[in-house]
Amino acid sequence: MRARIWLSLILVAVAVCLVGCEKRGADVKEPQGKEARTMSIKVEAFGQTPDGQAVDLVTMTNPNGLRAKVTNYGGVLVSMEVPDRDGKLGDVVLGYDNLDDYVKQGAFFGATTGRYANRIGGAKFVLDGVEYKLAANNGPNHLHGGKKGFDKMVWKIEEAKSDDDEAVLKLSYLSKDGEEGYPGNLDCTVTYTLTKDDLLKFSYEATTDKPTVVNLTNHSYWNLAGQGNGDILGHELMIDADRYTPVDEGLIPTGELKSVKDSPMDFTKAMTIGSRIKEIDIGGYDHNYVLNSGTGKLALCARAYEPTRGRVMEIHTTEPGVQLYTGNFLDGSLVGKDGKAYKKHYAFCLETQHFPDSPNKPDFPSVVLRPDEKYQTETVHRFYTK
Repeated sequence: MRARIWLSLILVAVAVCLVGCEKRGADVKEPQGKEARTMSIKVEAFGQTPDGQAVDLVTMTNPNGLRAKVTNYGGVLVSMEVPDRDGKLGDVVLGYDNLDDYVKQGAFFGATTGRYANRIGGAKFVLDGVEYKLAANNGPNHLHGGKKGFDKMVWKIEEAKSDDDEAVLKLSYLSKDGEEGYPGNLDCTVTYTLTKDDLLKFSYEATTDKPTVVNLTNHSYWNLAGQGNGDILGHELMIDADRYTPVDEGLIPTGELKSVKDSPMDFTKAMTIGSRIKEIDIGGYDHNYVLNSGTGKLALCARAYEPTRGRVMEIHTTEPGVQLYTGNFLDGSLVGKDGKAYKKHYAFCLETQHFPDSPNKPDFPSVVLRPDEKYQTETVHRFYTK
């Protein structure tokens, strides 16, 4: 009898323990499992512009820990954290810790540039027989939309949402007729999408009520070793382009489409950025490449690999060109995130685009947008390690 009582007590104790352990296991494991399966997006205040406009910072995170931060001031990609081959996260874009520095110092770090990204020679163009004079903010030429381009505007947050597959931020801006000299009211959007598969997408759309020209891109400065962590000369780069557009002393294309073969411009096979950079007489790369795809369909553009950390960034785009810029004008005077000074060649840009000065080069792919048309382009960055 006594044995049966003790046996019953032992069985009850075991049952209680099993139930408790199971419950504690569920309490610990289920939230972790749920968190690992979900995307997230968060909107928070980032400050105010000098004229009192409120600005937000939007953080998108995926299950693998990749985290993109975007502000609606200038549509700027403030940071992009991706893991290295050991799983350690690092921020791989140059930028600032606060809104004030973006307002005061600029440098187009991470910005959405427009109405026309890159340069327009002589700060003017002719469209349908009418000459339009633009702001000259790069010597005699027009650069990245003028003195107050899209990178200095507060965009409206139209949408900020996430589901199991992706986090999406949609920004809009209405560029009014005559802004910086451009014709037509241009209603444009840029959509940032971070996916569970480690893709960061930039999608652009625009419509106009008058014939105009448009060329939008993102101007992020990349360093896959981590922002501020030395130069990018050891990065291995491949660009899928057999030709490029040579430039004059003002960095305006001459109109020629020249072969990269047997020249320091050739990145058709992966080469370190620094291997031939001293042969470039303008102090580094600042050239537009004519992509081999050129079909308007999403296709491979470029691939960059940083061997010490193992990070790889692969870019696909619908655009016909990409501007390679190697931070030639950085001189250490700009101090960015974490108090790091940005020196010459501390980053590279791969700005997917239509060609510079296309409004004045009829043989280049057209950048004209008319009222019955829609401007649509997409660029996708894929991150992984090896």
